[in-house]
Amino acid sequence: MSQEAQLTHEPETPHLDFHGTTPYEDYVKADVLTHLQHTLSDDPGEMVFLVTTQVMELWFTVVVHEWETAAKALREDDVPVAIAALKRSVRELEALNASWKPLGQLTPAQFNSYRSALGEGSGFQSAMYRRMEFLLGEKSASMLVPHRGAPRVHAELEKALHEPSLYDEVLRLLARRGHAVPESVLGRDVAQRYEASDEVEAVWAAVYSGDQNAELVRLGEALSDVAELVWRWRNDHLVATRRAMGAKPGTGGSAGVAWLEKRARKNVFPELWTARSYV
Repeated sequence: MSQEAQLTHEPETPHLDFHGTTPYEDYVKADVLTHLQHTLSDDPGEMVFLVTTQVMELWFTVVVHEWETAAKALREDDVPVAIAALKRSVRELEALNASWKPLGQLTPAQFNSYRSALGEGSGFQSAMYRRMEFLLGEKSASMLVPHRGAPRVHAELEKALHEPSLYDEVLRLLARRGHAVPESVLGRDVAQRYEASDEVEAVWAAVYSGDQNAELVRLGEALSDVAELVWRWRNDHLVATRRAMGAKPGTGGSAGVAWLEKRARKNVFPELWTARSYV
């Protein structure tokens, strides 16, 4: 074939004829995903709210996968694999946080036009988000109660409640590396909410006072990136809710903005933040 013919040669038509569904559909299940939306009002904005919420649930699932991967790697003393999973989750958290943008401009009247469709539904009832919180050390057995009617979901959450959190695995790694993590922390009931420790704060201060390229410093920074984006998620949630409904009670019986304000004031991996004052 001449050079001119090669330059003008049209690419071949992609394969179009399949038996049954396409390989893309078989893998992605797009037809399932795009038929999960069943709005309960006539307001066109409800579709945006519903799809955005479903997208958030998918991102929760990915982030849980990454943090569980990181926790497993830490148990096996494979810090590079753990850091890689945490770094992937940072990009995923950024995408998750961007999900607030379609909802962040809602006026009260716009939100009220389909709010009644939620009934007693509320984001705090999300089982996958609860698994995220449990992995961060925000444990609470009472949060299993809403899921008693869904045996599989309840069992998965109960298992996550009684497993060490991501941060528990980090602290156990620090202890194995010779750092003075107290036995009261290492042997604590992991089904309880993690509480900050002065001794753990001192450990992180020592880690951060050493070689800035050390593996544990890089692990601490990856965790700090995660913690910062979790804080931003909570604050973006607070702002979107305050804008859409002011100080009214939240759906599902929560205190709405007041409850979100309390959550937004809390840092995950707390000693990673307070230790910086002593470096």
